[in-house]
Amino acid sequence: MPIRGFKGGMLKFLSEDDLKAIHLATVEILSEIGVKMEYEPALEIFKDYGAEVDFKNKIVKIGEDILRKGLLNAPSAFTLHGKTEDTDIKVDPERVYTIGGSSALNVFDLDGNYRPAVFDDLIKLTLLQNKMENLHIMHAIVIPSDIEEYGVDRLLFAGAFPYTSRNYYSQSQTGADGVLEQLKMAAVFQGSEDAVRKNPMFTEVVCMVSPLKHEKVNSEVIIECAKNNIPVYIEVDAMPGGTTPAPIAGCLVEQNANVLTGIVLAQLIKPGTPCIYSIASGLMDMTSGGYSGAAPESNLLHCCTAQVAHYYNLPFQGGTGIDAKISDAQAGYERAMQVLSNALAGTNFIHLSFGLMEMMMLASYEQVVIDNEIMGATYRMLKGVEVNDFSLSVDLLRKTGHGGHFLNYKETSEYIRKNNWVPKITNRDSWNTWQLIGAKSMRDLAVEEAEKILKENTEPIIPEDQTEEILKMAKAYHKRAQEKLKK
Repeated sequence: MPIRGFKGGMLKFLSEDDLKAIHLATVEILSEIGVKMEYEPALEIFKDYGAEVDFKNKIVKIGEDILRKGLLNAPSAFTLHGKTEDTDIKVDPERVYTIGGSSALNVFDLDGNYRPAVFDDLIKLTLLQNKMENLHIMHAIVIPSDIEEYGVDRLLFAGAFPYTSRNYYSQSQTGADGVLEQLKMAAVFQGSEDAVRKNPMFTEVVCMVSPLKHEKVNSEVIIECAKNNIPVYIEVDAMPGGTTPAPIAGCLVEQNANVLTGIVLAQLIKPGTPCIYSIASGLMDMTSGGYSGAAPESNLLHCCTAQVAHYYNLPFQGGTGIDAKISDAQAGYERAMQVLSNALAGTNFIHLSFGLMEMMMLASYEQVVIDNEIMGATYRMLKGVEVNDFSLSVDLLRKTGHGGHFLNYKETSEYIRKNNWVPKITNRDSWNTWQLIGAKSMRDLAVEEAEKILKENTEPIIPEDQTEEILKMAKAYHKRAQEKLKK
């Protein structure tokens, strides 16, 4: 059976009046200021549908009528396919899922070394994350240092897609050609390109530039995804006070204008193209000039953006990496605050929620296991409290009377087995018992668990010959991209 996440959306910071005000400000921005769009064919598409286009300055102004028509065609519910039915994800604006880490340049390995990531880390970290039961979508968690960067998305595909049963979240670094080449690689496993188009097992993401700018590569990817039925995350990566106004409300308006423009473009190409409203925005720390994804203001921004996306009945991806450098108390509180607030706010895809640290620069093997633990507790919170005749327990209380206990009732054991969360590496023993069993920290246990998983899981999920064929294709595509760059 496909995975159906628990419902979020209990936590709301914005009123209906707030959301309407953000919408009206967005309409004003889109119709009067517009968005800079570098790809001329995208400008032509908007012009054909009645938008005001300044081709000289590459500005498109979108009226509310075009915005409304485009959003009416954007689906609110669809399936993201894994390699098996039980890894399919049923997407809607209520359910909450998770996405693995992305694009770190360094790793903190199981020997305690901080070093540049290599291709072997990509494979191992993918295999490790694939065994985390609370992870639903796989990302390429590192960018290997032993590969030339331009066109690296092809080799990221080869190092992640064959090693996960989950839907693979990809990014075409070079534009339309990257989408088509990844489609061909997916077809090695799925049997044909038409089979991929029917049930794509990978998605693409485009990352917009704030303020109010769509680069050529992003428009190319959106158009190619729409043509080929590849779901696409339309993402903006904003920094309040840096690339957007400092007030969270102002950032919400800029993000909204940028993201909705991309979603409407996809719908103009092919109505019904699955799009996910996405951000990876974070606070600009004015003391350092750096990015903070774990600041409380960043969490507020993501929770509020979930409400904005849901205002348009669109699924939403939010969440970022944490700022901590090692698996310490800072890492624990930052990740817990981040994933719990996003889950309660109804973020449908909590992004970068496994293993990613140091402002998204570091992937930690041990933190992958710890984050799975934190996410498990978060999901138990989302499950909430059932109130019905059974759970109210009036008959059981009547039977027990005064001063008794409930340990000997089957209702107790059955309820606990079904409802209580059982941790894997969280210790609840007394001090003396903990000392007797080795006095191991959570980090110690996470390292042991990661080592055990990687020792037992070394092979790809798909057949070896298909894995080799995908790698061969990826190397050829990567080489071709490098040659084009040199020209």
